[in-house]
Amino acid sequence: MQQSARWKTVSLWLVLVASLLVILPSLLPTRTAALLPGWLTMHRLEPGIDLTGGSRLVLEVSRSDIAADRLRAAVETIGNTLRAARVPYSDLNGADDTIDVTVTAADRVEAARTALAGLDLGTLSEPETNAFRLVLSAAAIDDSVRAASLGAVDAVRRRVESLDIPTLAVGRGEHDRIVVAMPGLTDPQRVKDMLAQVGRLSARLVDDSVPVNTAMEDGAPAGSEVLYSTGEPPVGYLVRQDDLFTASDVASAQPAANGEPFIEFVLRGEAAERLAAFTRENSGRTIAILLDGQIISTSRIQGAITDGVGRLSGDFDAEGAGNLARIIASGPLPAPLTIIEERSIEPALGTTSRVTMAAALVVAVGAVVAFMTFFYGVLGVIASIALFFNVILTFAVLALVGAPLSLSMIAGIVLTVGITVDASVLIFERIREEVKGGRELSRAVLVGFRRARATVLDASITMFIAIAVLFLLSAAPVRAFALAVGIGLLATLITTFTLTRRLVSAWLNRSHATHLPKGVRSGFFDSLNLRFMAVRNVVFLLTAVLSLAIAGMLVAGKLKPGIDFTGGAALELQAKAGNADPDDIAARLTDAGVDVLNVTKHRDARHALVRLTSAGEGENAEQTSVLIARGELEDDYDFRRVEAVGPAISGELIDTATLGFVVGLVALVAYIWVRFEWHFAIGAIIALAHDVFFTLGFLALARIEFNITAVAALLTVAGYSLNDTMVVYDRIRENLRHFKQMPLPILIDDAINRTLSRTVLTSATTLIALSALALFGGEAIRTFALTLLFGVAIGTISSIYIAGPILILFRLQPERYRPGKGGKAPVTEATEKNG
Repeated sequence: MQQSARWKTVSLWLVLVASLLVILPSLLPTRTAALLPGWLTMHRLEPGIDLTGGSRLVLEVSRSDIAADRLRAAVETIGNTLRAARVPYSDLNGADDTIDVTVTAADRVEAARTALAGLDLGTLSEPETNAFRLVLSAAAIDDSVRAASLGAVDAVRRRVESLDIPTLAVGRGEHDRIVVAMPGLTDPQRVKDMLAQVGRLSARLVDDSVPVNTAMEDGAPAGSEVLYSTGEPPVGYLVRQDDLFTASDVASAQPAANGEPFIEFVLRGEAAERLAAFTRENSGRTIAILLDGQIISTSRIQGAITDGVGRLSGDFDAEGAGNLARIIASGPLPAPLTIIEERSIEPALGTTSRVTMAAALVVAVGAVVAFMTFFYGVLGVIASIALFFNVILTFAVLALVGAPLSLSMIAGIVLTVGITVDASVLIFERIREEVKGGRELSRAVLVGFRRARATVLDASITMFIAIAVLFLLSAAPVRAFALAVGIGLLATLITTFTLTRRLVSAWLNRSHATHLPKGVRSGFFDSLNLRFMAVRNVVFLLTAVLSLAIAGMLVAGKLKPGIDFTGGAALELQAKAGNADPDDIAARLTDAGVDVLNVTKHRDARHALVRLTSAGEGENAEQTSVLIARGELEDDYDFRRVEAVGPAISGELIDTATLGFVVGLVALVAYIWVRFEWHFAIGAIIALAHDVFFTLGFLALARIEFNITAVAALLTVAGYSLNDTMVVYDRIRENLRHFKQMPLPILIDDAINRTLSRTVLTSATTLIALSALALFGGEAIRTFALTLLFGVAIGTISSIYIAGPILILFRLQPERYRPGKGGKAPVTEATEKNG
């Protein structure tokens, strides 16, 4: 047994040393870390864009464009098929996902049916005589979108890499989307310009068989079509539909200048030979160069082009020529892309966030250590050692996982700083209670750890449920927060019942103490003996009044949804000289045609926060708003932060936030229902609803944006609220087994008073950590921290004044807990000795 304990101790220290080695490269400067072995630096923690500055774009393949292309191709296929089958037809047209065609010869209807049924394009029906309707398969369009998304990742990477952006990362995101991360690049407009065009380059012969105006009025000849130039006003050209060469035939392209900028491109061997033969036979005719279906340049053939070198000139400047050359050289995208989300942060703001979050973490740890040391003396020092171990282990696991370190992740670690010592407080208070009851200290330590285990596990499980839901059903920043908290909770269970317990045992063995250390100061709660249930009716009345007031605020629309749920853009500006002028900003943007929702002052007079709604409809409307705002304000203001969310993202966030919140609450309630009697479950549900509802009221009253992080905070509050409630309920249930004849209000008062030190001190440690986060975490995380701060505080109050009185309201019967009547026998010294 002693050998086993020794090995467990050695294993603990090995884990600690391994954790320190894992995070060591992340603590050292980059140059110093480079001197370490490669196996040691492969898991270095890398800060995310919100801590370094840069931009992140989320793009998706335009389903509507793919559906339109598929519709056009299907119409053409149907026409070709009917002509090949010698079936005369008319009125062949398509709209949305439906194609209609009428067969004009009654004796060829069966032949048409056979020919169309063999195309396998979708569902074929005959709504009228001689008329056919084909509904294209939605699954086929989904497959096309998926295939285009796969191909788009490499195409986007080739195109964006041509801009020579350092540390660029292009990868697949959720729902077959493409994510482009550009650390250090705060204005991604060049990247957006590069990705705005598909890049389908082709050369066609201008058809001069009929005047273009005639073709516009009477229709183009077979094999030709009318296309328009990109200039203003657009000029129409009649061009052949056959391509002389396409972008896949271009070997290289580069910008050049000879007075006016132009692009020089070189064709591959076979394409160069085709062009030489064609130009030799068509001297004097005109070639049109097309990009994405628009004519960007025309040139007259002067003679045979034998070297495969061409020149492309048009209405563009030197920068435009460079971008166009890169687009041509990198090849076309498989489909049009839409920017559905943008997050850009100025490097200086990222650096500030990194410093403030580090300060918040240090202050949180320092304040909690001071708090624990003050109230528990040497035991508090032991809890602080376990806390350091917990933080190191959490960072080490995050490094091994490879997740970029973000603001929300550090916020999660700060929260776990408070939660980690909560477990120690529960155990220490139980030990103190056992000593007060007459047990010797060594025995009280064993019993305290054993009896507190169930409460700590219950509290951890409720938090795990909330965190798991956040991780599975939420956006990337919230998942990062959930990941950090989840790892921190696991680390807490490990450190609490291994390291903390062994350190306490080691202290006992060395000091031979028989009494609690004099530094334990939490006993002053014991003498309070407050009558909480005596004021329950007053509390219920006050709660009802406040609930009506909150309901009125919510109905009146005082809760303001953020751009995560509404779409649009948020811009944080800093005046280059003097102070920001919100009225001037709003007036200038409104005059420029931007729909300004509001402009609010920052705590720093040089800063302002601008909220924009989308300028028009469609997924790129908010990008238009941002582009106009930059053009109007960039001379006078620096854009420190830009967030733009399109309808696709905002709609998904609403759905996932709603689903996640409902699933999380149901899972928490289900656990309580299984773990406790139905009276307790209903009490926990009502207390939980109280906390969430009042936190929503706080958001509305404080005019804090209700966004995806607010939903995360609410679900975290729900999990934490149940922690406090379960601590009280555990003691109430224990009292019910011991005091059979005690009136229920007195019994509940006794349970709350016995656990008051635990309730207050555990909440205090978490509130201290969250206060450090709110004070030092910076603007980007402050609203999230304030929401959690209020939620934890109101959850502490509800566990006393709501959860307890509800049991009286629902007439909980103490006799249910007598042995033989559904309750458990009281725990005695004998049963404890027998385990």
